[in-house]
Amino acid sequence: MSHSRGPLAGLRVIDASNFLAAPTISMHLADMGAEVIKLERPGGGDEFRQWGRKRDDIALYYKVVNRNKLSVTADFRTPLGVETVQRLVRNADLIVENYRPGTMEKWGLGYDVLSAINPRLVMLRVTGYGQEGPNAHKPGFGTALEGYAGFVYINGEADGPPLLPPFGLSDASSGLCGAFLALAALRERDASGRGQVVDLALYEAMFAMLGPFVVEHDQLGVVQERMASRLPWVAPRNTYRCRDGAWVSLSASSNGTFVRLCAALGEPGLATDPRFAENAGRVANVVELDAALSALIGRHDRADLIALLEASDAVVAPVNSVADIMADPHIAARGSIISVEDAELGGPLRMQAPSGRFSRTPPEIHHAGPPAGAHNREVLMERLGFSEAELRAAGIAP
Repeated sequence: MSHSRGPLAGLRVIDASNFLAAPTISMHLADMGAEVIKLERPGGGDEFRQWGRKRDDIALYYKVVNRNKLSVTADFRTPLGVETVQRLVRNADLIVENYRPGTMEKWGLGYDVLSAINPRLVMLRVTGYGQEGPNAHKPGFGTALEGYAGFVYINGEADGPPLLPPFGLSDASSGLCGAFLALAALRERDASGRGQVVDLALYEAMFAMLGPFVVEHDQLGVVQERMASRLPWVAPRNTYRCRDGAWVSLSASSNGTFVRLCAALGEPGLATDPRFAENAGRVANVVELDAALSALIGRHDRADLIALLEASDAVVAPVNSVADIMADPHIAARGSIISVEDAELGGPLRMQAPSGRFSRTPPEIHHAGPPAGAHNREVLMERLGFSEAELRAAGIAP
C-alpha cells in the first residue's frame, strides 16, 4: 500500500468492527491518510459484504465504506485471533470496535488488557446505547436508534406516519462524530501520554444534530411535530414543484432574501403583506404563504426559475437525483465524485470523495474496499511474524 501524504499520515488504526457505523469512522480516518487495518472473520469477512446492491456478487457499498483499508482475517474467539489483536496494538494509536458491552472483555481483548500492552492506545467503542445505562445490554442497529433518538418522530408529513430516513442516517452521523471523538482523544493522548476509552452510542450523534427541540420542550413545553419539509422557526422553507414537473428547494430566511424572492417572482407586494413582512408572521401563516409561492413558482420551468431567482440573489437549488448529481458541472469541478480503480470489479468505480479540501495535504483514495483477507500475508506474516503453518492451522488463508 502506498504511503499517504494526507493530514493523518502516520496514524495507525485497527478496525475491529463490522457492518456500517464503526467502519465509517475508520473510513474517514483512512481518507485522511491513516493506515487502517480492518479485521474480518475468516470464511466470508464482514457480514456487510452481503448487504446492499451487488455487481458480480460484490457488494458495492462495502467498496466505499472500506476504501483505503488493509483487510486481514482474524477470529477473536481463537487464540490466534486474540494474539493478532494484541500484536497489532503494540504499535497502534487507535482501535475501533462495535460489539455489545462485555464482548471484547469476554474474548480477552478489553481495554485493561490492550492498554497494558500499549498505554498510549485509544479505544473507541460504538454500541447502540453506550457502555452504561439501563439500555446498555440491548442490541442496537441504526434503524431502531433513529426512532429512539427522536428523529423519526419529527420526520414526515403532518398527517402521515413517522418516516425512517432512506439511508443509514444514524450510522453516517456516528461515523463523522466518531472520527472527531477519536481525534480529540488522540490529541489529548499526545499531550498526556496516556490513552483512554471513548464510548459512543449510536443515537447520540444524531440526537445532537436535531436542533432546539430539547431546549424548547424544557423551557416552553413544546413537542415538535412532523411538518414535512417545513421548519418550525423559519419560513418560507420548502420544496416547490415547477411547471415542467421538476422540483426546487428554496429558503428565504431573512427579510431581505424574502423581499428579493418576491420581487423576482413578480409579486413584490407579497413581501409587504402584513402576514408575511416578518419571519414570525411567515411562520404563523406558512400554509397561505406556501400556497402563494407554489402558484408563482409553478409558472416557470425549473431552469428558467433558477436563472431568474439567482439573478436576484435569491437562494434556490434544484432537487437533484443522483443521476443529476453525476452530470453536474460544479460537482465535477470540485471533485466531489472520484473514480477509483478496482481490480476485483475489473475497472474504475465512482464514489463520493472525502469532504473538504486541504491546500497542502489532501486526502487520497488509493483503492476501494479490498477482498477479505487480501493483506493477510503482508500484515500477519511479514509484520506480525506468524508463520504460514500457523495461519493455515487456524483456517486463515495466507
